[in-house]
Amino acid sequence: MHVVSERRLEDGVAEREFTLGQIPGTLWTPVSAAPLPLILMAHNNGLPKSEPRLVARARRTAAQGYAVASIDASGCGDRPRSAEADQARAELRRAMRAGEPVEEIFESFIGPLVEEAAPEWRTTLDALLALPEIGGPVGYSGWAALGICLAASDPRIAAAGFFAGGYVPRAQREEARQVTIPLLLLLQWDDEGNPRQRALDLFDAFGSKEKTLHANLGGHLGTPSFEAEDGDRFYGRHLR
Repeated sequence: MHVVSERRLEDGVAEREFTLGQIPGTLWTPVSAAPLPLILMAHNNGLPKSEPRLVARARRTAAQGYAVASIDASGCGDRPRSAEADQARAELRRAMRAGEPVEEIFESFIGPLVEEAAPEWRTTLDALLALPEIGGPVGYSGWAALGICLAASDPRIAAAGFFAGGYVPRAQREEARQVTIPLLLLLQWDDEGNPRQRALDLFDAFGSKEKTLHANLGGHLGTPSFEAEDGDRFYGRHLR
């Protein structure tokens, strides 16, 4: 891991930009006694780690006493973009706006992104756990499709919070049955981009004995602010 820059933010959280080979990432850490539990924070592929909503969540979570890390997957942020992936994203958005079937477009686009992103996140996790100030346990927060893949295959992840989940590739829907860690799934009842019934079916498919579903009225960006407090309590129960 090569630290590119480091700065102290006004809330007392330290922000480190780093690279792991071709993988750019950001690590937020509080002024707190080590070793710190770690939360991996992933946005839906296509949005960069510098996306304001992710940064705000990361800084808030770090201030609660966690190390928080995010990376840019292939095609995100400043990483080279694929013309084929950009075309698939545009076609997916067009089909959704038109109310056309999107299943096959989604599978051909998102499935390969998950397969490509998961090894990079595992490499990042290896490097982060080698830092003296990070001791685990490890939590995950964000993109459901990637989180399912990681939680089903990496025993270091002890708890996970997933957003939405209506559109998850078939492979991850099958993997959901292998996920047995504590889960918190946030669902926006009127999310225009994530079919409600599919999200409910996914929640039912998880193999976890402890799983919680929070459903709120509103669209994709309407998650109530109090869900951050509930998330703090969830991670506090399982990562402290």
